[in-house]
Amino acid sequence: MKKIFLIAAIIFAVVFYSFPATSEDKPLILGIHPYLAASLIHKRFTPLAEYLSKKVGQPVIIKVAQDYHDHIERVGKNEVHIALTGPVLYLKMVEKYGHKSILARFEANKKTFFRGVIITRKNSPIKSLSDIKGKRFAFGDPNSTMSHVIPRFMLLEAGIPLKKLGSHSFLKNHCNVALGVLIGDYDAGAVKEEVFNRYEDRGLKAIARTPFIPEYIFVADDNLSARTVQTLREALYNLKNETNGKEILSAIKQNLTGLVPCKDANYKNLRKIMRTLEEQDVKL
Repeated sequence: MKKIFLIAAIIFAVVFYSFPATSEDKPLILGIHPYLAASLIHKRFTPLAEYLSKKVGQPVIIKVAQDYHDHIERVGKNEVHIALTGPVLYLKMVEKYGHKSILARFEANKKTFFRGVIITRKNSPIKSLSDIKGKRFAFGDPNSTMSHVIPRFMLLEAGIPLKKLGSHSFLKNHCNVALGVLIGDYDAGAVKEEVFNRYEDRGLKAIARTPFIPEYIFVADDNLSARTVQTLREALYNLKNETNGKEILSAIKQNLTGLVPCKDANYKNLRKIMRTLEEQDVKL
């Protein structure tokens, strides 16, 4: 009889452990586009990943895409479960892959909009957008809202298409642009306001500021259960009310005051700007 029980136990163990782990055992991937250096993104978002892990009862790990295009592909193909994406990236992803469940968007200083800055050095003779004609200009990633798309629109409005610049380069992220202008490799560039504020004291000045655009947005993988999506959404909304919520938010962005509800319709004006650029044969 003991042998029978032993054999039965062995068979049970083999069958039980042969099945793959349930989805609840697997980590959720928090995918983020490389708008800053990857090491800095990990530092900023690790507290949020740990918070979400406790709320959903699964590990949450951070993965930074190789570039903005890679991020669009990963999000669109459901290779990440939770994704933070910039406004232009969001619209491009929706256009190519369709809508996804929106979780929340940034609220900074109680506002759900942000803007960028066209920058130069403090000792530069450049004082306005028109002065940029013929100069060396630094963009971030081609898919960046504040480091390419909106500044490109502003330059066109000022009568400066790319061919009227002395030269231009894409430097991958906002910090690279700020540093490239500071060391004199470029006469001017475009960054988000947060980055300008960080580097202003090192010798930057603002030439112009962009229009306000709806903030960064979190979306969810199509394959997540409705319950998990709702749990994530509520966790993000309630973060500002948690004991350590302000610390988690400020780690991501110094003036981040909350994560709030969002609709696709919030980005309609940005869609119009992107269509205008495309009509001018600007490849986005």
